[in-house]
This record gives sequence, C-alpha cells and structure tokens, in this order.
Amino acid sequence: MAGRYYQGQGGGGGTSMEVVSTPNQELALTNCAYVCPADLRRFPNALAVVADSWVFTLREHNAVASGRIALNAIQRRQAKVSAGDSVTVSSFVPPDDFKLALLTLELEYAKARANRNDELDAVVLAQQLRKRFLDQVMTLGQRVPFEFHGTNYVFTVNQALLEGQESSTPLDRGFLSSDTYIIFEAAPNSGIKVINQKEAASSKLFKHKEFNLEKLGIGGLSAEFTDIFRRAFASRVFPPQVVSKLGIKHVKGILLYGPPGTGKTLMARQIGKLLNGKDPKIVNGPEVLSKFVGETEKNVRDLFADAENEQRTRGDQSDLHVIIFDEIDAICKSRGSTRDGTGVHDSIVNQLLTKIDGVEALNNVLLIGMTNRKDLLDEALLRPGRLEVHIEINLPDENGRFQILQIHTNKMKENSFLSPDINLLELAARTKNYSGAELEGVVKSAVSYALNRQITMDDLTKPLDEESIKVTMDDFVNALHEITPAFGASTDDLERCRLRGIVDCGKAHKHIYQRAMLLVEQVKVSKGSPLVTCLLEGPAGSGKTAMAASVGIDSDFAYVKIISAETMIGFSESSKCAQICKVFEDAYKSQFSIIVLDDIERYLSP
Repeated sequence: MAGRYYQGQGGGGGTSMEVVSTPNQELALTNCAYVCPADLRRFPNALAVVADSWVFTLREHNAVASGRIALNAIQRRQAKVSAGDSVTVSSFVPPDDFKLALLTLELEYAKARANRNDELDAVVLAQQLRKRFLDQVMTLGQRVPFEFHGTNYVFTVNQALLEGQESSTPLDRGFLSSDTYIIFEAAPNSGIKVINQKEAASSKLFKHKEFNLEKLGIGGLSAEFTDIFRRAFASRVFPPQVVSKLGIKHVKGILLYGPPGTGKTLMARQIGKLLNGKDPKIVNGPEVLSKFVGETEKNVRDLFADAENEQRTRGDQSDLHVIIFDEIDAICKSRGSTRDGTGVHDSIVNQLLTKIDGVEALNNVLLIGMTNRKDLLDEALLRPGRLEVHIEINLPDENGRFQILQIHTNKMKENSFLSPDINLLELAARTKNYSGAELEGVVKSAVSYALNRQITMDDLTKPLDEESIKVTMDDFVNALHEITPAFGASTDDLERCRLRGIVDCGKAHKHIYQRAMLLVEQVKVSKGSPLVTCLLEGPAGSGKTAMAASVGIDSDFAYVKIISAETMIGFSESSKCAQICKVFEDAYKSQFSIIVLDDIERYLSP
C-alpha cells in the first residue's frame, strides 16, 4: 500500500540519514520526526516514509544536525534502528481522499503501573488526540506516545479505514482529520477503563469480515448458521452502551441437537474459531466427572475462572469466552433421574445454572452444548437466560448434500483425481437421508475403490502410479451400497412383503392404489396437512401388506419403515414401546416419511 504513494527525491530510492534521539521529552510526545531546516526543504509535503514502513510528519529543529533525523524511542523501536544507525528516508506523496473515517486505538500506560486504575473519558480524549495529531498519517500497527492529564500513555492503531472505502478493503493508513471517528479499547490487564464511548465501531467480535461456510467445511447448514448469528451474536456486534440502552442481556447459551453425524460438533468448533476472543474450551461431557467429592463441581467452576477474572478487570471490554460442551446430556440429565446415590449429576446442573444465570452471572461467556438426546436434559437448563437458543441440526436436504459432497471432493478436483463422469447433483439426489458424516463415509469408500485398483495384491512392492488414480462414478455407486443411511428406507423389508409382485385384481384394486398414491402426493405438496393416515381393511391374504409396501416403495420417500408384530416376538412391553417410539421419532427427522403398521390390531388388542 505505502509503496504506491511515496517516491524518493530525484527519482531515487530515498535518502540515507543518521538516526538520533529527539532533542527533549516534550518533542518525543508529538509523534513527529525532526530534521534541520535545510533538510526539511527536501521534503515538499513535510511527510516522510522511514525505513520503508512508517509515515511521519517532519518538523524542523535547530538542534538536529544536517543529514540526521531525530526519532523517539518508540519510533526507533518500530523502525528497528538505534541511535547512530543509518535509515532510508523517502518523501511521501499522499493520494486523493486520504482522510481516515474510522480509527480504532488500543490504550496502555507508557510505563506499567501496578494497582493503577484510571477512567478515561472517550469524548474528551478523542478531542485532544484530534487536536494534537491533526493531519498526521496513522498506520495500522503504529504505536504512538502521548500525554493526557499529566500521565503518559501509548496507543496502538488496531484499525484504520479511509472515507468512502468498504470495511473489507485492505487499506492500512490515512490522515487523522477533525471528522475521524476514534474508538478506544483498553489493552488487556492494563487497568485502564474507557467511559463515555459514544462512537459506533465496526465489530471486532469476528476474525473475518465475511463468512464462507464452504471454506469452513460446513455444508447445508446456512439457515441454521443464520439463526445462530441472529440469536446469539447480533447483540454482541454492537457496542456495550447500545445494548445497555436497549435494556437487554446477551444470549449466554446455545443448544445444538439432532441426529448423530449431522454436523453439530463441527459447527460448534467452527463458531469458536470464527470469534476474536479467547480460544474456545472444548469439554467432552464425561471429562468433568471425578471420583473425589466436590472435585466435579470444581472442574465446572474452573471452566469459568478465566472469564470471571477478565470481567472483573475489564468489565464490558472483556473478550468473549466460548465453552463448548460435547455430549452435554452425559452430565446434565434431569435432576432426580439418576439413582447413583452420589447426586453428582444434580450438583453439576446446579453449578452450571449458578455460573450461567446466578447472582454473579457472567456477561462475557457463551456456552454451546451439543446432544443427540435433548429430552434427557434438565428443563431448567433450557429456559431463557441459560441454554435458550435451541437449534435443530437436522439431516441435510438435497442442496445441502450437494454442498457437503463438494466440500469433501474439492481437493480431489483441484488435484485432478476426480473423473469427468462424476455428477455430484445426481449423487446428492440419490443420497436421501444421509447425514454429513455418512456422506463423508461415502466419499472415503469411493476413494478406497479407486486406490485399490492401483494395488496388486500379488506384489505389494510394485511402484504406484499416482497420476493414474481416478475416482469414478462407479466407485461412488459401489460406495452407496456399502454405506447406508441410519435413517433410510427399509427397502429390503418392504420388498419381502411383495416377493412375487402384485397381481392385477381389477379396477377396485387399482382404484385403492391410486387413492393411496394421491395421499402420498398430498403429503409432498401440501403444507396444511403434514400428517396423513390411511387404514387398509380386508380379510387375511387379500394383499393389504403388499399394497402398503408398494405404496411405500413407489412413493420414493427418503424414510419408509414397516413395523410388524412378528419382528417383536420375545420383546418385553417396554422394549416394544421403545422400538415403536424410535421409528416415529426418526420419521419426524426426515422431510417426508411413511410408516406402515402391519396387523395393527395386534398392537391395539388388550
């Protein structure tokens, strides 16, 4: 950026000058570089690039000899030179529209002070800095000493955005003008507290200005991610005083639930990586348990210790601390549901509730819990103020499956290992009810077929030809037979119900089939009747089961299951109920599903 706007005198690469210290301490606090009057005339804009990095305003001083440039200690440190060294100095020619619209500065004491806590008024400080450093060039990463109310401070430029430029444009310097918004941040553990911060700033919550879920390895979950951002992060993007004026509190907990393999853990980990705060703490549920009395509760408290200390010292300026609980149902079961005699699970729930929403509740913590069994969690943990945002991470739809397949085959495509006959859209259509983990398994299985073709079992020492590795559509078709979805249609069970097909028994039989297929179509297109039931009645052996199986297969629904009393012989009553409940629960996880209850009278009879 800087090289675009400066040039050396006479078309050269700059002038070599000897570095000396500033004549006095007062001049050291001006952020200017000092030269003799004769040397200043060589720089028409009184602006110079020092060490090809930093732009300083030049001022004349008779105490500085010709051929020398006086820099303060911080300027020398950033230019990586010492007094007596030579440094390249070039004239700086600023472009048009070089005024800064936004400047974010991090404040700290010039000298570390123990047990010192100062409140700095942001409005007064901004006025002072605009007056003192007006029309000076501020560069991203630059450190500048200054005096305010008798105390010496240093600010670091953390953000510098020009007027009329998009925030995502990588510009790194500009003139400080009377209209520049200045945002102040206190350095961690500095003891400085900024008050009366009224200017609005672009959020520093996220590391990136925009999100590319595909680059993050997240496919088919854009709607869920949008919900999470709106509920959990939208309020954190705004400055603390805006949230205070609105009279709301930040969301402190998110619960991600859904079938196994759908991307709950992946999403939680990527959310943690996106945030600018502390590195997320990832806890697998059972890890916090201990055999010693009181140790488990202490482990829970330790997870929040860093957040408590930072909120105590920095207040609203504290970074966001993310704690991720994988398999949270293992430790936060409903109180009273476990009969282990120790009551440790109840204590864990109580301790978590106290930390999240107790008397000394933290405002700089985001707890992300993940589970396959939301029904096992304690209800008090799920109410507003605790894990209040509930996001169901369900099985991906066809577009989601296409995105996931793209993510897992991108490397192969870039390195020309993917055969031209691969049709990811067709694969996405054929993988109904596959979870993200199962789709990854399909890709791995397809690759294993391609690699196996290059290996000769008779001679494992034979050199392998890397260039000839090609993953073909046939490999993926074979993989689909090998990796089957946990929530897929039980086609084999349905086919057994009509082993010899269906004989045409006349118009009445055809009419029943057509009416049943109309109900299937109704479920597909109607939003007003998501649940449709149908009873096929007739004497034994008349083809009711075969008819229902045919409708299920011809419907092309992703989830079709048949429940037969014959398959439950020997089951206890509770096991039968659990089996039936699981089929219905899995059916609700699929967009379209059919459940066939064969011989229903055998379930309902007393």
